[in-house]
Amino acid sequence: MTKTPTIAAIKKQLSVAEPPELIELCLTLAKFKKENKELLSYLLFDKADLNQYTDDIKAQNAIAFSEINYSNYYFMKKGIRKILKNVKKYIKFTKNKEIEIELLMDFCLHLKRIKPSIFKNSALTNLYDRQVKLILKAVDTLHEDLQYDYLLKIKQL
Repeated sequence: MTKTPTIAAIKKQLSVAEPPELIELCLTLAKFKKENKELLSYLLFDKADLNQYTDDIKAQNAIAFSEINYSNYYFMKKGIRKILKNVKKYIKFTKNKEIEIELLMDFCLHLKRIKPSIFKNSALTNLYDRQVKLILKAVDTLHEDLQYDYLLKIKQL
């Protein structure tokens, strides 16, 4: 088994590649794994308009929350964890603390509205509490004015 080259070595090799070869490499990556394709589409189409991207994800989450099986907490947990996994993936794509806060706050607001209440289940309550802590941690990295604005919104949680 060969050793995986470093990012620096890959960057060096990419810098000498011709544009058609780069296109072919990107398409190969996109075909290899769904997450690569999603990241590539974010970088090509969505990165320019982050507000629209955030709104699209929020709308997607609203639909996903409406499709969860609320018959018992086991199915609720499975559905909620799946939604959270997707939210975290989109946050990872953007690498933007403000978007991270917006998406996690939207996720938590949806969690609070669920009937039956998530606060009657310790696993879901802990999941909710962890997300609120992540939001607070992300807020601490922002400018003071933004921190104040977000802290006002967080009080709703």
